[in-house]
Amino acid sequence: MELRQKYGGTLYNCNIMEFKNVSKDILPWLEKVALENNCRIEKKEWISKYNSYVVYDYEPFCSDGFEISLTISSSSKNYLKFIQYLYENKLKTIDYLKNCLVS
Repeated sequence: MELRQKYGGTLYNCNIMEFKNVSKDILPWLEKVALENNCRIEKKEWISKYNSYVVYDYEPFCSDGFEISLTISSSSKNYLKFIQYLYENKLKTIDYLKNCLVS
């Protein structure tokens, strides 16, 4: 997981956060949380791991070999920080549960 943040300086003084390499299983949850917290999904892309020129704005037929990138904007950076907090905690919880299964 990689996050990139950019605050201010864009149209309407929006705050933008980009979530890179989002799991396909978590994507619907992340979109729902973003919309529930007064955020807007600016861009959703499937980027090829093998060829940087291959970028889709829709889910390809075979999504293996693609990384999902989601860009979210909000009028307040506090909403974005809250979504980032929820996302990081969800990933930690999933890792913890996977480790419990292995043990």
